[in-house]
Amino acid sequence: MQKLKTGDEIIVLAGKSSGQRGKISKIITAKGRVVVEGVNMMKKHVKPNPQAGVQGGIVEMEASLDISNVALFNAKAGKADKVGIKVQEDGKRVRFFKSNGELVD
Repeated sequence: MQKLKTGDEIIVLAGKSSGQRGKISKIITAKGRVVVEGVNMMKKHVKPNPQAGVQGGIVEMEASLDISNVALFNAKAGKADKVGIKVQEDGKRVRFFKSNGELVD
């Protein structure tokens, strides 16, 4: 079980976007990276492709961040928090915040 999932609200811990919050839109497990909505924006020059209906120009898009530079945001505590995984009595694995023991899901 992964500690971060798509749709989780995270906060960036390091880099040029440190302190920004957003939701995870994509996780790249092979490279250990995450893409967060509205964070770590970059500009990319795109060639026009009339067959695909793509207009050329400069497009602003999100770049990926290393998974070690983000942490799950705890709304009740108002800060970043570590996440643990524990097995319940029925055998289901759940995520919890380590600071206060609350369940994430």
